[in-house]
Amino acid sequence: MVSIAIVNGPNLNLLGSREPEVYGAISFEEFLTGLQERFPDVAIQYYQSNVEGELINYLHGCIGKVEGVILNAGGYTHTSVALADAIGGIDIPTIEVHISNVFAREEYRKTSYIASRCRGSISGLGLEGYALALQFLTRNQVH
Repeated sequence: MVSIAIVNGPNLNLLGSREPEVYGAISFEEFLTGLQERFPDVAIQYYQSNVEGELINYLHGCIGKVEGVILNAGGYTHTSVALADAIGGIDIPTIEVHISNVFAREEYRKTSYIASRCRGSISGLGLEGYALALQFLTRNQVH
């Protein structure tokens, strides 16, 4: 069984109530239940933190435990060299995911410090972006 970590950054704990016109009306936990049903042969680990250092520590802890990472770094996407370095340091295929289309939003959101360290990026497809990332990682054996 393939093990994949889904890691969400700041403010994503508010999904379902925060700006539902941008981020949707269901919580991530609700979405995760459906995702696990859609991918029964994948062990999905989920982690969310609003704290940059905790996200980095979690990514470090993924070494030897998961075959792939799906990361929505939230606002840290546009500010964190440290998260980019963590992704580069763990050597685990990582897909960057954003629920909203960051390229249709504020100018500063068009810059991602983590994208160059990721296998790919998915933006603007709502929560379904996580499913697409999971599909890619599992179909491509994440190696």
